[in-house]
Amino acid sequence: MYFTDRGIEELVQRRGEETVTLEWLGEQLRTFVDLHPEFETPIERLATWLARDDEDDE
Repeated sequence: MYFTDRGIEELVQRRGEETVTLEWLGEQLRTFVDLHPEFETPIERLATWLARDDEDDE
């Protein structure tokens, strides 16, 4: 198990029943980067990966 799996598991346990929009997620990611600029590159990579995830299905 990766260290990040714990955070992902907590997210699913605490908020797994909620429905969110990509707009909301984008705002949360922007806020996180504003508070923690050292994570700008990983957040950018995650956002790009999420945005392009369906390109592999073609």
